[in-house]
Amino acid sequence: MAENQPKCLAVVRIRGTVNVRRDVQHTLKLLRLNKVNHATLIPSTPQYLGMLQKAKDCITWGEVSKETILKLLKKRGMVVGGKKLTDEYVKQKGFKSLDEVAEKIYSLELNLKDLDGVKPVFRLHPPSGGFKKTLKRGFSEGGELGYRGEEINRLIEKMI
Repeated sequence: MAENQPKCLAVVRIRGTVNVRRDVQHTLKLLRLNKVNHATLIPSTPQYLGMLQKAKDCITWGEVSKETILKLLKKRGMVVGGKKLTDEYVKQKGFKSLDEVAEKIYSLELNLKDLDGVKPVFRLHPPSGGFKKTLKRGFSEGGELGYRGEEINRLIEKMI
């Protein structure tokens, strides 16, 4: 995964922390993935990529598209207080619409945690139709864990 330009990555937690090493649990906490089926958006910096490698047995990740980011914000974006993220709320923060916010997140000009009052984690449903393959193998071996590239968009679509 050697790129010159950092990309926006979506990270989804798939497995729990029973029998998981303490340092891996700490890494999941730093990624804000406290529960199964939680997702977050991060830049692909070397620091984050190292964290993903450490927690690869509990999560899956890949390059997310602008359309998927927009759907996540519209359907699963939450504001502190348990309210949905809306165009009106984003306008109060100085943006035109959720489309503009999704564009800035995708181009890494804006980080989810920098938006005041917006929760940096998306609480997703389990995937419709369930996970097709075993949860103990890497994606490249026919499982669900680890790096999956553009396929992360399809998984998130099933989980929204």
